[in-house]
Amino acid sequence: MSSPRQPHTQPHTQPDTQPDTNASELRTDSGIEVRRRYAAEDLRDWDPYRQLGEPGEFPFTRGVQADMYRGRLWTMRQYAGFGTAEATNERFKFLLDAGQTGLSCAFDLPTQMGLDSDHPRAEGEVGKVGVAIDSLDDMRRLFAGIPLDRVTTSMTINATAAILLLLYELVAEEQGVASDRIGGTVQNDILKEYVARGTYIYPPRPSMRLVTDTFAYCAENIPSWNTISISGYHIREAGSTAVQELAFTLADGIAYVEAAIAAGLEVDDFAGRLSFFFNAHNNLFEEVAKYRAARRLWARLMRDRFGAKAERSMRLRFHTQTGGSTLTAQQPEVNTVRVAIQALGAVLGGTQSLHTNSFDEALGLPTERAAKLALRTQQVIGYESGVTDTVDPLAGSYYVEWLTDEVEQRALAYIERIEEMGGAVAAIEAGYMQDEVEQAAYEFAMRVDSGDKVVVGVNRFVEKAAAEAEVFPVDPALQRAQIEGVRSSRARRDQAQVAACLREVESAARGTQNLLVPMRAALKARATLGEVSDVLRDAFGEYRPKR
Repeated sequence: MSSPRQPHTQPHTQPDTQPDTNASELRTDSGIEVRRRYAAEDLRDWDPYRQLGEPGEFPFTRGVQADMYRGRLWTMRQYAGFGTAEATNERFKFLLDAGQTGLSCAFDLPTQMGLDSDHPRAEGEVGKVGVAIDSLDDMRRLFAGIPLDRVTTSMTINATAAILLLLYELVAEEQGVASDRIGGTVQNDILKEYVARGTYIYPPRPSMRLVTDTFAYCAENIPSWNTISISGYHIREAGSTAVQELAFTLADGIAYVEAAIAAGLEVDDFAGRLSFFFNAHNNLFEEVAKYRAARRLWARLMRDRFGAKAERSMRLRFHTQTGGSTLTAQQPEVNTVRVAIQALGAVLGGTQSLHTNSFDEALGLPTERAAKLALRTQQVIGYESGVTDTVDPLAGSYYVEWLTDEVEQRALAYIERIEEMGGAVAAIEAGYMQDEVEQAAYEFAMRVDSGDKVVVGVNRFVEKAAAEAEVFPVDPALQRAQIEGVRSSRARRDQAQVAACLREVESAARGTQNLLVPMRAALKARATLGEVSDVLRDAFGEYRPKR
């Protein structure tokens, strides 16, 4: 692999105390050695005003709002999306009735890859890992009876993010809701797809154009929308450490800011709508340190590197999801405990939005019972635990402050290495981030196999006989119904108008016009997601990894 696991710089403080010689070595999931005790000398030369500041003030280590959860709790979201638009609409309403305060939508693989449900490559995948959306008709059914001026919606979609956002805007328009009154987030983070997930369509550089065109379109038309959720979540799911998750996410963020500025946007015109998406794993204190370090690093990058003047441009706002890769199919009820610990870490770290995984997600899509329990977990933390009573309750802990500094320094070393390579896009094209994540995943798997890393129910406290768990049913008739729907939609439209609109999309793709303007017209004329994506495929080509 091309980089050592340790940072380029030594930790900025050296303890006066000697390490314990009679204790076994303990490390965080990022390999940071943890000593038996921490004391004032571990924070020698540590300045609370420089490192922390006040809550809601630069560098935002202690949170992006002065009152944090005393003003309002985080947005409680539960991921939903499966089968048809009608089925997912029912789950949305079930969760809203249970007290959820924001919607979060997953899309199936064909939708993520820009394929209509009747495409040969969609066979067997329609509606499986999310909802199938082919056209405006589907999006209309997805949000039927849900007033879009009264909920915020987070959409986990990347390569086709602009298309799904435009369909959402069109549905709001049909409801009589002006674009400046809708709010939510579209993930729109294509760079991490090349690193971790693989649901990309086009090469990195034209994909970056789609991202920055979305920034510009929303700044003018949908000003309350978060135009990107720069995601470390999937990097962590692929096997990265917490430090790598932070470093690679912020490196991607730097690339998006640079691309937007190169496209002619002023930093303070778009940076306030950037948001982030982090994972929450089991090592509670490392996760809290990661979130606090992330805010501080980003604030300094935006002010000192990009010259941001507005405080909102320097605030790192983030959504958190508990760690899907930590869930086990063995003894799945134990996942409820893991999720509670992870959610607590996210809250102690100051998240703005939170999704808690259901305990049965290692087996399949979450059942209603499991989804409700996951939501209740957030509600117990928010209303019963007392951790929301004061801002940043772990501030000043010798260990937490030392660990926050250590995570920050190690992440910064990675960012500097990526900058030496020419930035995130160049590092991705060279396979650097992919190699680092792959190596970290391998090392973790080896620790689990050896028993050095304990996973309850997997390599310790194992039960031979497993109780049969309830699994969410998948109806094979869903794909047939979805195929009939998209074909019916095509048959009912004005074909000449659709063809003319798609030619405008192609002309924009081969030129410099903002792509979302002709794309919106095509989608309103009932062009399908696959048809718009195919036009862009012809203009941009498709990405093929070199290895």
